[in-house]
Amino acid sequence: QVQLMESGGGLVQPGGSLRLSCAASGSILSIKAMGWYRQAPGKQRELVAVITASGSTNYADPVKGRFTISRDNAKNTVYLEMNSLKPEDTAVYYCNAQIVSGSVYDYYEYDYWGQGTQVTVSS
Repeated sequence: QVQLMESGGGLVQPGGSLRLSCAASGSILSIKAMGWYRQAPGKQRELVAVITASGSTNYADPVKGRFTISRDNAKNTVYLEMNSLKPEDTAVYYCNAQIVSGSVYDYYEYDYWGQGTQVTVSS
């Protein structure tokens, strides 16, 4: 079984910063892409940023230049550094990971989600 554990959300004033972390644990052979999504009240879940196993990144337009995604493969952890936060960044942020489990001769890939962490940007 695999679990994603998120941390780092909270309340911050506009212009402030937060750092989210998401650690994967359990039966893991390897992790492909890892990413962050967010869902604001009344809206659909949307991609924020994604990072491949080799470190290539992609960002949603609203967060480009403000957010930075990174990962520590030795710790099976992905981070999201959020700067210059705006009220419209308020949402529940979810971690996602494409994880390969099983054995080298009998493996399978599955998409896992974290439980979500609330980020609120307000004065």
